[in-house]
Amino acid sequence: MSRIYVAGLGAVSPAGWTVAALREALELGKPIPAQPLEQRGDNPLLARLVPNPPTRPEFLSHPRLRRASAITHYAASATLEAAASFHQRGPENPRLGLIVCLQSGCVQYSCRFFDETLRNPATASPLLFPETVYAAPASHVAALLKNVTLVSSLVGDPSSFLQGMSLAAQWLEEDRIDACFLVGAEETNWITADALWHLDRTASISAGAGALCLCREPGWSMGVELAAITDAHTYSAKNNRTRAAGSMRAQLNGIPGHGETELLCDGLGDSSRNNAPEIAAWRDWTGPRISPRRILGEGLMAAAAWQCVAACDALANRRFATANVSLVGFNQQAIGAKFRALAPANSK
Repeated sequence: MSRIYVAGLGAVSPAGWTVAALREALELGKPIPAQPLEQRGDNPLLARLVPNPPTRPEFLSHPRLRRASAITHYAASATLEAAASFHQRGPENPRLGLIVCLQSGCVQYSCRFFDETLRNPATASPLLFPETVYAAPASHVAALLKNVTLVSSLVGDPSSFLQGMSLAAQWLEEDRIDACFLVGAEETNWITADALWHLDRTASISAGAGALCLCREPGWSMGVELAAITDAHTYSAKNNRTRAAGSMRAQLNGIPGHGETELLCDGLGDSSRNNAPEIAAWRDWTGPRISPRRILGEGLMAAAAWQCVAACDALANRRFATANVSLVGFNQQAIGAKFRALAPANSK
């Protein structure tokens, strides 16, 4: 991989609508309280909800977002925050790429549309249907950014976020774009909360988005470099989650860092069962670590983006010299990434 740099960060989470709010919550280290979620049935569904923004975001006045769902609002806010940082240092009219990664996707409008369809197909609103498709957030965000020449939506488990990062790096290396925005986003709904409850009674669903702007010009960066992304260690009968996680860790160990001030940003949440393979892979880690899911909840693809945003933010603020991101997906693969600060940093 040629040199790839991080030029901007953005985040929306249960902590708030900025990277600063995400940073403050992770530094505080206290899990954000779960709140009751509107539900169907008798299961006591709880979620860590994104608070209302302190002021109405300006982008909501754009005609394309007139009917957009919460997932688009989150993706747009995180992307525009990353774009504001990039445009401080980047060129005036860059060729932009956009990759939006999702797992559950536009579930709120999907529920509304199919609920109307089941009640009375003759009166179901066709205006809702475009907001049910996975590509809807990417379409809306691209309209906000302008100058977007390449757009893609990736669907998978949270580990797919780093596959999206690999695709962004490929576009940059092929000189097809000058900068690429990589976004992971999710929204909450009773149906996803109920599905998670059946799989894991201890986890709390959450929502939001995280965004990174990647480029190839070090002068446009915020002082953070993407050193490498590991291979995708996919799951199979011969390579279960524990073995795959161990292989990912071993590969990260072989990527040079900047010495002892090294951070681990892991994907551990509230579930001991789902955590077991990642715990085993990093059982001998004695350095500093942060676990965004334990503070912010199970944000699915958004949680993977929060891991990368938190890691890069720590490097940009010179708290660490190197940061590892560990993603052990639910059903696809274990994959990791290593980021480096461009200048030596002192541990906090």
